[in-house]
Amino acid sequence: MPDKQPLAANSTIGILGGGQLARMLSLAAAPLGYKTCIYCPEDNGPALDVSHSNIVGAYDDEAKLKAFAATVDVITYEFENIPAATIAYLDGLVKVHPNLKSLQTSQDRLVEKDYLNKVGTQTAPYANVASAQDLDVAIIQLGLPAILKTRTMGYDGKGQVMIKTSADVAEAYKLIENNVYGDCILEGFIDFDLEISVIIARDIAGNVAIFEPSENDHKNHILDVSTIPANVAPFIKEQAAALATDIIKGLDYVGTMGVELFVSSTADNPLIVNEIAPRVHNSGHWTQDACYISQFEQHIRAITNMPLGSTLRHSNVVMKNLIGDDVMQAADYAKQPNAHIHLYGKLDIKPGRKMGHINLLYPLGQLNEQK
Repeated sequence: MPDKQPLAANSTIGILGGGQLARMLSLAAAPLGYKTCIYCPEDNGPALDVSHSNIVGAYDDEAKLKAFAATVDVITYEFENIPAATIAYLDGLVKVHPNLKSLQTSQDRLVEKDYLNKVGTQTAPYANVASAQDLDVAIIQLGLPAILKTRTMGYDGKGQVMIKTSADVAEAYKLIENNVYGDCILEGFIDFDLEISVIIARDIAGNVAIFEPSENDHKNHILDVSTIPANVAPFIKEQAAALATDIIKGLDYVGTMGVELFVSSTADNPLIVNEIAPRVHNSGHWTQDACYISQFEQHIRAITNMPLGSTLRHSNVVMKNLIGDDVMQAADYAKQPNAHIHLYGKLDIKPGRKMGHINLLYPLGQLNEQK
């Protein structure tokens, strides 16, 4: 790909992972003239229904990875648990965005928090925990309540234990003992008012485009509802954008990133960064229908060296995730004239599984407060 020229139309974008994010990236790539090739271990992923081609293979199968690289012009990924060795191998064959540094930083909560503090953002206090004795020491240092998490592989509440009192320590010991991925991390409790996230994109030339923050509500550790505009002061929005910019530039990141933050009226700093996601993000799904350019198209633009698009919002919006049996409500939502339905095509309905989402649009200045 020439440094100053966009990837040519009819080129193929390789996507590692076959889930709903890869599905929506594929749908965003097509109107821009790009094909997608999905590489994933499963033969029934949602993205396979809408991609131009696919290769089913393990992430450590170098023969299939080499074949994959030979069919694509640039590579990206839909989730951060792709093995780092896979990205390192592929990047020697075809350019991969986001880069290996970004993936490795976000895969390990300790490395991530070290990085976030290095670039000047505030995080929850934290300590590495490799043993039960380490946990005892960390609890003395950080106090309770606190949250013990695996350093790697956890998401949507998996791989973590809330320690409210000493009675919860036994359960935390079990997490340490049964964690096959290595060490854990203890994070001090943050007294926050609400959670927001910023979706930010950076292109190959270093230009940045930022969507305004969404206000996020979770249920059972899984995102339930995102509301835009967020109920925060303008200076909070500006500060959140500035923090996200420092984070993405420090990684020399190319693509769309999600930055999750706590808003606190009691902390020394009103914004505490929770975590980053080196990919398009669930809390950015509202951009599909409420903005001129979605987070998915923005990612495709960034990795193909196209100009970044506008992040302006033309509507207020409530994004509602359809988790498990919630997907059965899709037909009822279809009766609402302001509802935009996005189903992921997953065959099996399971508790806690993201099956789709609904974007409910409202004119600027109006928003139904009932979520």
